[in-house]
Amino acid sequence: MTRFSVQATKSSPHIDFDPVTRILEIRGESYPENCSGFYGPVFDWLESFFDRVRDDRVELNMEILYFNSSSSKTFMDLFDMLDSEAAKGRNIVVNWRYHEENETAMECGEEFMEDVRNLRFNLVEYVD
Repeated sequence: MTRFSVQATKSSPHIDFDPVTRILEIRGESYPENCSGFYGPVFDWLESFFDRVRDDRVELNMEILYFNSSSSKTFMDLFDMLDSEAAKGRNIVVNWRYHEENETAMECGEEFMEDVRNLRFNLVEYVD
């Protein structure tokens, strides 16, 4: 399976999914004009990935500085997908990274964390 990578733009995050290390990263701002069009290939790649990979740990590192309501819904769909996979026995960890001064990002991470049951969701504060 090939690596999935998308370079960041002003309105969309950098995405890097490495099937070898099983580390997935989404970093930057997320307010693309067509959210479902932008994230559709991400979901397609993940579905294919989970069809092929049965074991081992999967880690998603997210560091989103700003996102709009469409992205919020998409992120919840992503967490739902990962939570469903974790319910099947997969070891899935989400690290929601936020800057110590970005209280909104921390609160959003807390809200996302409340909506999952099977995966491990960590809030990770960082400083400059």
